[in-house]
Amino acid sequence: MQLRLIQSVKQWCKTTYQNFVESQQVRLSNNIEGLPQLALLGLLCGIFSGGIIILFRLLIESNVTGLLPAGSPEYFESLGPHVRFLLCVCGGLLVGLILHLLRPKNRNVGVVHVIERLDYHQGKLPIRNALAQFLTGAIALISGHSVGREGPSVHLGAAGGSALGRLLSIPNNGVRILVGSGVAAAISAAFDTPLAGVIFAMEVVIMEYTVIGFTPIILASVSAATLARITFNDASGLYVPDLAIQSLAELPVVALMGAVIGVLAAGFIQLTMLTSTAFSHHAIWVRTTAAGVLTGLIAYALPEVMGTGYDTVDQLLTLSPEIGMSLAFIVLLLFAKTITTAFAVGLGVPGGLIGPTLFIGASAGAATGLITASLFADFSHIGLYAVLGMAAMMAATLQAPLAALVSLLELTSDHAITLPGMTAVITASLITRSVFGKSSIYRHLMLARGLDYRNSPVAKALRRIGVASVMDRGILQQHRHISVSMAQEILKQEPRWMLLIDEEDNSKTSLLPATDLACYLNELNKRGDTDQDQPDPHKEILDLLQIPAKRLDTAAITIIATLQEAHERMLSEQCNALYITGAHGQSKNKIYGVIAREHIESSYRV
Repeated sequence: MQLRLIQSVKQWCKTTYQNFVESQQVRLSNNIEGLPQLALLGLLCGIFSGGIIILFRLLIESNVTGLLPAGSPEYFESLGPHVRFLLCVCGGLLVGLILHLLRPKNRNVGVVHVIERLDYHQGKLPIRNALAQFLTGAIALISGHSVGREGPSVHLGAAGGSALGRLLSIPNNGVRILVGSGVAAAISAAFDTPLAGVIFAMEVVIMEYTVIGFTPIILASVSAATLARITFNDASGLYVPDLAIQSLAELPVVALMGAVIGVLAAGFIQLTMLTSTAFSHHAIWVRTTAAGVLTGLIAYALPEVMGTGYDTVDQLLTLSPEIGMSLAFIVLLLFAKTITTAFAVGLGVPGGLIGPTLFIGASAGAATGLITASLFADFSHIGLYAVLGMAAMMAATLQAPLAALVSLLELTSDHAITLPGMTAVITASLITRSVFGKSSIYRHLMLARGLDYRNSPVAKALRRIGVASVMDRGILQQHRHISVSMAQEILKQEPRWMLLIDEEDNSKTSLLPATDLACYLNELNKRGDTDQDQPDPHKEILDLLQIPAKRLDTAAITIIATLQEAHERMLSEQCNALYITGAHGQSKNKIYGVIAREHIESSYRV
């Protein structure tokens, strides 16, 4: 008796939990109804992803600090020339060997991988790729390769959001938002710019702005920034002094600087793609080792190119004509960093490129500031041009002007910089795109892999809606052979669809409108009433796959799918309707509803 009671309680708990999960899946499939749940999940995602990113940064900084005599995580200049060369080469070789041991599909890492998984795999990021990113990204940064920690952080943050969504069986349209939340958490924790993290996630990765998406992504960004500030006093790693433009007469100079940076960004993208194409047929360990050799050779004379280079950026932001670097040295640094970063990214070193682009932009801006300071009196501080150059280079390379501008405002905490910032950012972005025809470097890297954005307005609309929010629940599962009396009992339940399963081949299914069955039964009854010699129709066995009716070929799709997945499934299976099943465990055998092509069409027309 006691055993039966325990089993009954277990069954009740299991059923209650399954019903709760199913109800939440239905609510979350419509982002408007599921906004409270998404907001809570966004907060959890920010804490979870922010914790991963903080661990990644602590791993890097603790190892680099122990490695460098100066005890600074960026001061590679304290190493001897031969040590710098060997460090880069050995780091590149080690990274390459680790990636070489992995399957090709597990080598894909970084922001491009995140965008690809969002576009082609509904935001499901494999854990193995994230682990590969964590390990190889850390090695690349510790060994001084010219990459940033933001790219690995974005991948790790997005993977954290994806893992949380899959753990809680969130519908795929909700998983996309959690991936965006992880991206926002990464940028927010890396730069201490919570608003820029939100804009970056929506402008660069998700590539759409939605009112529903803002709430969970903002919560994720804020929670991650809070964690980073608690862990690191200076979460961004950059020191930006108080800066202000002295006169509106400087705007033409700012615009000219933006145009030059636009050309520089186009050249950087082109060099990266040429490198990627030229070495694409070589083994991964050969490519990463070659990147290490090139970086090591340049670092032999210019150690400033190693790592992200935030220590050098700090010097550029506080530069003055009397004390600091010469113009020739800054220009040399600019081209050296451009070459080493383009080769590192093009050859497959698993690091980011946002940090190095800030270095390149700061160098170009500082050079502009030095030139203007030598020609004109009472011009703005050189650091102003350096920070404007950072924003302009980021905007032009990523084709994300709003994210770059917001980053500029948050780093400087000065609204007076808005006007020159907009001038530099928009000019650089326009030159790169309109004059040289370059879009975001991430898009070019995707094209190099044979991929492309699938970001049409229809695709955007369909991604935001889950099948559970529009499915028709009036469906019953039935074998093809039934008696007339059983058919009449089924129709009393008033279903709109009947899912027919062939007993001989369970893989073959089709949908029968219940109204067609009702019409056939009416005809059968009339025939029996007029012809007394016919056998009793109530005892007749019907073959629902043979009676006169409109039957639709169909296929299965899970309750967590989006309308975009449903549309693609219909195209691949050449059918006009799908039946909805559970996504996990025993629920896979449960039929929840049906979705027809007209349901999808009406959803994106609204």
